[in-house]
Amino acid sequence: MRTESITTTRTALLAMLGPEPGPTARELWYVLHGQAMRATQILEMASVLDDGARLLVAPEALNRHYIGPAVSRDAPVGATWMTRAERDADMRDYVTYLDAVHARMRDRFRGATAPVTVLGFSQGGATAVRWVATGAVRPEHLVVWASSLPPEVDYRALVARHPGLRVTYVCGTRDRFITPKVRDAQHAMLRNAGVPFDAVSFAGGHRLDDNTLKAVASPVR
Repeated sequence: MRTESITTTRTALLAMLGPEPGPTARELWYVLHGQAMRATQILEMASVLDDGARLLVAPEALNRHYIGPAVSRDAPVGATWMTRAERDADMRDYVTYLDAVHARMRDRFRGATAPVTVLGFSQGGATAVRWVATGAVRPEHLVVWASSLPPEVDYRALVARHPGLRVTYVCGTRDRFITPKVRDAQHAMLRNAGVPFDAVSFAGGHRLDDNTLKAVASPVR
């Protein structure tokens, strides 16, 4: 038995909240969902960011699956950015996909410029870091929320590639996945690589938090 890979075209789903791309959109945010979530779900969780001038774009991961032990016509569906199977290929594919999303958004802005923020929640946090490290996006702000940082990324190169990039690492105090020990390890990874970052916490678990989202979205003064 042997295997080989081919490249194929996929149809992807984008969920958007806020103004149409163009002069009325003063900010562009890419919001990347976590494991077993959908694009519309993460936008509902981040809807507090919709201030009438901030365009939120949530690309849905290309790999969907049923959630739960039994598959039925009513079983919920989630999406995942990658699994351990064909891991490297999935990572390359989603960077290419996210680059295509960004190219479409830039075309729709028609020359208007808007600062870009990339926010990744849970599994989407690692996805966001990989995209910023290797893709075409040039954000002003990278928000990693309740996520383990991908260990293979060269963080010194990421900083050199994006001078002035604002990095924020957010985690709830009762997150069942990003425990204080895990959180401290992520902070140490960034510090050891010389990545300037803001560490933000809130009282809560593995979720987005409205007040914290609004604070993180505030411009640096």
